[in-house]
Amino acid sequence: MSGELPTLTRELPGCGGVFKATPEDFVVEEIPAYEPSGEADCEHLFLWIEKRGRSTQDVAKALARHCGMQEKDVSWAGLKDRQAVTRQYLCAPARYVEPKLATFALEGVTVLRTARHRNKLKGGHLRGNRFELVVRGVTDQAVAKEVLARLVRLGIPNFFGEQRFGVGGDNAEKGKRILQAGGRHRDRFERKLFLSAYQSDLFNRVLARRLEGGTFATALQGDVLKKNLTGGEFICAEPAVDQPRVDSLEVSPTGPLFGPEMRRPEGVVDALEEAVLTEEGITRELFVAGGNETMGARRLLRIAMELESAEAEGDVLRLKFSLPAGSYATVLLRELLKD
Repeated sequence: MSGELPTLTRELPGCGGVFKATPEDFVVEEIPAYEPSGEADCEHLFLWIEKRGRSTQDVAKALARHCGMQEKDVSWAGLKDRQAVTRQYLCAPARYVEPKLATFALEGVTVLRTARHRNKLKGGHLRGNRFELVVRGVTDQAVAKEVLARLVRLGIPNFFGEQRFGVGGDNAEKGKRILQAGGRHRDRFERKLFLSAYQSDLFNRVLARRLEGGTFATALQGDVLKKNLTGGEFICAEPAVDQPRVDSLEVSPTGPLFGPEMRRPEGVVDALEEAVLTEEGITRELFVAGGNETMGARRLLRIAMELESAEAEGDVLRLKFSLPAGSYATVLLRELLKD
């Protein structure tokens, strides 16, 4: 349902304009969870790379091939967009990479620095991403300013972006069929991808209802609230007490990534989430079939945006901001452009 998602600022028009006329209009820099130690006797090598027109997997495969490794020997914290200028860490065994790194060449890719570390870099080992976006041909800078002010004050809807659902947009439906088949699928990578997409789609459906119902930034009785900084969760027993903390972006309501380990809300919130499952014709118990891929969790319905700057120059809008890991800059663009 990614194309049908509502926006927080839906009563405001789009600001007009075009995004990503060139790769340089979309710059993404990973904010690592930690920096490599640089100790010489460590076995893993971290490579801080800059790439243009290449996916993270493209670079990893080329590096593995050049250095005589298996593709699984190369790891990263998060995938980065192909059609952008991006900077991130890759990680691989130093014994393979260091002897051959000087002759590694791939168009659009530069290794900016390297350092050793004692542990392998794993998926999710990042705090977030820093973005520099350029929107060209803006027709209403005042509207853009109003949209940004509201997103800073209330938070950005934490929808999963369209890229989560595949080129054809059918990854979620494939995940649903895997669950209905008892969790069986021939390819382990695809199984994980499709099951995650289905969890993501259900989360988006719940978030869309909260947004349309005006409770996106409201503490409801029975909500599972989460502390934005530490991730601590608790049930909302007294909305009047918790609402000031929601207003200050200290805590936020959460939505479901369904699975047996997910903390279940209570009351009207539980009923809303149950209604989404009922419409899908599935039950919570079905997610047990997904095993480790669908254990379940609570995900923030909104995320705080750290807006560093918003500069209007004629019909050009330049934005610099940071988002936590797992969130999508495309959601911000949908709020601005309404397309």
